[in-house]
Amino acid sequence: MGLRSTALRRPRNGLIALLTALLAAFLVLAIPAGSAFAETTDDGQEVTDFYFAGNITFEGQPIDGVGVSVEGNGFEGETETDAEGRWRLYVPEKEKYTISIDEDTLPDGVIVDPELLPEGVSAVEGTSGSFEAEFGLTGTKIVNLFLGQGERVTVSFLDQLISRTVGGINFGLLLGLASMGAALIYGTTRLSNFAHGEMVTWGGVVVVLVTSFWQLPLWLGLIAAVVAGGALGWAMDAGLWRPLRRRGLGIVQLMIVSIGLSLALRYTMQYMIGGGTHQAPGASPTPMKLGPITLSYIDIIGMAISIVVILAMAYFLTRTRIGKATRAISDNPQLAAASGIDVDKVVRIVWIIAGSLAALSGILWTYFRPGVKWDMGMQMLLLIFCAITLGGLGSAIGALIGSIIVGIAVEVSTLLGVPSDLKYASALVALIVILLVRPQGLLGRKERLG
Repeated sequence: MGLRSTALRRPRNGLIALLTALLAAFLVLAIPAGSAFAETTDDGQEVTDFYFAGNITFEGQPIDGVGVSVEGNGFEGETETDAEGRWRLYVPEKEKYTISIDEDTLPDGVIVDPELLPEGVSAVEGTSGSFEAEFGLTGTKIVNLFLGQGERVTVSFLDQLISRTVGGINFGLLLGLASMGAALIYGTTRLSNFAHGEMVTWGGVVVVLVTSFWQLPLWLGLIAAVVAGGALGWAMDAGLWRPLRRRGLGIVQLMIVSIGLSLALRYTMQYMIGGGTHQAPGASPTPMKLGPITLSYIDIIGMAISIVVILAMAYFLTRTRIGKATRAISDNPQLAAASGIDVDKVVRIVWIIAGSLAALSGILWTYFRPGVKWDMGMQMLLLIFCAITLGGLGSAIGALIGSIIVGIAVEVSTLLGVPSDLKYASALVALIVILLVRPQGLLGRKERLG
């Protein structure tokens, strides 16, 4: 009897041991790598390889207990200066961040002197206590802040609204270039091209390759980018979309192919320029004050170029034979083909134009961000689709109007309390509101493509 109970107990004990081992393994795997042993500071910060640090002094003496915070790229952190005026803020990655001083913790009548900011740190418009800082070659950025007597600078809500609105129009115009091209493609092929964001990135990548990697003049890089954008559009249609159309693939299958193409192009560009951010020549010029509006000469040139190109596109769609054929194909491809229009030729021209417009938008986006990154087009893709839907599917002019609305919504949203990391999502709010009132979009189906 004793032997039997022992024999029964052994399998049960083995099962319990096995379950215990599996539970322990699950708990180990469930904990993110390194989280159990991550080193933290006394104020609760997780120690990383990247941090901002510095001293805060007033008349040569350190200031204790000044609140310092950092925000950007979805991350927030805060700390206070110690008795020697020192502070340190760890961040997860090597990107640009906004550092803010809690002005309530400063002595009365004292501000941070913006004229004594170190290199690589710039004051944020409308405040005396916030600064944009980015790393250099290392993972450490020293930001020593000197306090001085003065008045804390504030900008009225109206002045900020005017400035943000002009910035939104600037952003909307460059977004409109890409959106018009995507709308032309959808109007003639009914394809929602998920690779259009990479066509935008391609323009910025070519500029960086020509100017920074190959050390050629900027004007040559700009021309090469627009030409390369058109060449990419031609190659995509000739090598992929036309053969797939001839095989009779449906819209859903083509859309899935475009998603795969988007991933392939995105990681190809990462291989070409790496994972960092590259600055184009002349980026981040000194802004000019025009009343409450702050613009750089690059902003003015970019807006002028956008307006000229948009007017040229309007003339092309309404006055030229190819433009009228494009509109006819959008309305009824079968009837257009029966009337003698070479549909494949027109679609090929549309792809070339869309590629050039996307590349030009990518160039302007490079100077607006500023910088070129391998995945920057992915940020714009949602806004492109939002603008197209907002203006009316297939309408190039509607896409332009939708882009202006999206641009203004994105730039003004942060003024209304939306966190900067969520400002691009605010475009969806504008989209939902307008579609609730007018489901077919602003221009609808009756005025597609102009």
